[in-house]
Amino acid sequence: MSITAVPRGAHLTRRLIQLYVGLALYGASSALLVRAGLGLEPWGVLHQGLAERTGLSIGVVSIIVGAAVLLLWIPIRQRPGLGTVSNVFAVGIAMDGTLALVPDVRGLTAQMAVMVAGVVVNGVATGLYIAARFGPGPRDGLMTGLHLRTGRSIRLVRTLIEVAVVATGFLLGGTLGAGTVVYALAIGPLAQFFLRFFAVGKNPAAETGADADAEVAETRTATEVTETGTGTGTQNAAGDSAAVVSAPDGGDTTVTGRTPGQAILPQ
Repeated sequence: MSITAVPRGAHLTRRLIQLYVGLALYGASSALLVRAGLGLEPWGVLHQGLAERTGLSIGVVSIIVGAAVLLLWIPIRQRPGLGTVSNVFAVGIAMDGTLALVPDVRGLTAQMAVMVAGVVVNGVATGLYIAARFGPGPRDGLMTGLHLRTGRSIRLVRTLIEVAVVATGFLLGGTLGAGTVVYALAIGPLAQFFLRFFAVGKNPAAETGADADAEVAETRTATEVTETGTGTGTQNAAGDSAAVVSAPDGGDTTVTGRTPGQAILPQ
């Protein structure tokens, strides 16, 4: 039995807590990467670049970009869930709140420590958020929607989107660096581990390999992919197609990989 088999209403309180704690931690982790100053995750590069150009806070830019991406769901006929809408606002608010509390970091050792903390917290946040099963974030829904409408692989669609996002953000003044590479290599394995750990309604220790891969395929899909990726973000290790289906809760969306290596995770 995979995580998608949890019946309607079961563990609802825990799922809601996971959703909002996960989103808050996601925003906080992005803020830590900003303070580290060693490079951001792909969409963070774009948000930072736009913030530099507009004078808006990076959190506000994140909200605006998330809302704009959500509008792109209309022509590709994607259906948002509670987690999708919450993602647009909660991550940006948490990001600005954390930046207000955490000062700039000085010294390479301290910067590296904050960078690692940001990546790890992002993995925890991803596991919490996806396992809650309230729908993918707007950026991930765009990825899976384009995959379905174009027939192109998840790997190709995600790579094209994130190459465009990183290149645009970098040209606008966003920060690329070691943190970007570390994030790309580490977030998939971290997210997969924490997704299993926070799975609702299951005993993670009793999972089979197939069950684990089905869980990782929960959308957020999610933020990244189970194995390694490029400097523009983690990707589906197999690079093959995945089918998007409605979960039993009615509003949740899951991506079910056709092979064990096809799991996609959230941004």
